[in-house]
Amino acid sequence: MKTLELKKAVGPLREYASARNFEPLVLTTDGKPVAALVHLENADWETIALSTSSKFKAIIERSRERATREGTIPAAQVRREFGIPAKVTRQRKK
Repeated sequence: MKTLELKKAVGPLREYASARNFEPLVLTTDGKPVAALVHLENADWETIALSTSSKFKAIIERSRERATREGTIPAAQVRREFGIPAKVTRQRKK
């Protein structure tokens, strides 16, 4: 991962994003991270929107807290209760 002080970022954004062997670039101000330029693989607009949404992050955090507090139901039990066939697992080839 590379870092770059924001006031030293003078090149066009295209240069940073299209460099060979692109790796994440963290922009800093006074040594503290303020933004990041990262390569997106297999990401659609919905994934990007949700991963940057503070409202969605709050929903996920509340769900995790509730799961910790109240517990969860194993997936196998949910499948049984709803009549969903068990997952088929592939055997590895030798």
